[in-house]
Amino acid sequence: MPGKPTPRILVVDDEATTRISLAELLRLEGYEVQIAASGEEALAIMAQEAPFDLMVVDIKMPGIDGLQLTEAVQQRSPNTVIILLTAFGSLETAIQALRRGAHDYLLKPCPVSQILESVRKGLAKSYQERHRRELLSRLEQTLSELQAIEHPTMEVIPAPQSSDSRILEVQDVRLDWERHQVWVRGRSVDLTPTEFKILGYLMEHVDQVCTPQQLIRATQGYEADPWGTRAIIRVHVRRLRRKLEPDPSRPRYLINVRGVGYMFPSTPPESPEPAEEE
Repeated sequence: MPGKPTPRILVVDDEATTRISLAELLRLEGYEVQIAASGEEALAIMAQEAPFDLMVVDIKMPGIDGLQLTEAVQQRSPNTVIILLTAFGSLETAIQALRRGAHDYLLKPCPVSQILESVRKGLAKSYQERHRRELLSRLEQTLSELQAIEHPTMEVIPAPQSSDSRILEVQDVRLDWERHQVWVRGRSVDLTPTEFKILGYLMEHVDQVCTPQQLIRATQGYEADPWGTRAIIRVHVRRLRRKLEPDPSRPRYLINVRGVGYMFPSTPPESPEPAEEE
């Protein structure tokens, strides 16, 4: 049985000494490591490479700084774990880092053991999350196959076809059924087919609470038990929030109605409530 692939790490720091020494340290631990001297170079590397498992990023850099890079990475590769380093720590910066999706926030000069421990924990988190997604994907496939066996003559409900030529606009989100494209505040967002269908369904039923069963039925065309649908939809909603929401922890587009389902409001809540616990 093949082992797990070697974790891929990108070190981003404008200080050559820090960048090179940290990369060498991580290579000695058995990781595959690349380096970038700026946020701009990091994004250029990401555009040409497969997603990295983890990134170690300095906050204070000319041009695209660490916080801006973190936000950009969350949009392009939401499963990449990010550790931020800074020599100018403050509580406000730490809060911003965590809100933008950073896994950890370390102060320079940082003990080697602390950096390595943070990397190990970050990679473990990444692996567990990937394993969880795989299990849920298998669960979704199994539920679909069981449904087909139990109801072989069941008519599959297609995704909405009457709206293929329409464009939906709610708040500052724009969805084009025909071109299969979504924009948020003028920025194009890349969604999977299932994410696109779920978002479209919620936007078509603006201000209405949709249950997980409704969302599965309308976007996937099958019925499943309540527990299974909740688990499946929760994963898709979490991914959508990472791609759409300014602050995924306090959503303004995909609102959870506790114990019922999800809603896309026509206007953003004045005081967004924290997202449900995963």
